[in-house]
Amino acid sequence: MPEISGFFGIIIRMFFDEHNPPHIHVEYQEGKAVFDLGGNITRGNISSRTAVRLVREWIDIHVDELRADWELAQTGKELRKINPLD
Repeated sequence: MPEISGFFGIIIRMFFDEHNPPHIHVEYQEGKAVFDLGGNITRGNISSRTAVRLVREWIDIHVDELRADWELAQTGKELRKINPLD
């Protein structure tokens, strides 16, 4: 489960050969959630509203890069790191 980004204690991963729709796995403190590329939580929970807001902001900024990584993951190729929020 490759880590593609991390910031402010938030870890973002994308798995190889995963099911559609495109999504990311996010961990923050003890919480884990799956976000689609529209910023919606589809599974799990992160209790920090601030962390959820930051992840959504990050997705909005990097959605094209996330889609490119999703395509790489579907074909088993190495994923590219994506810049964190500053």
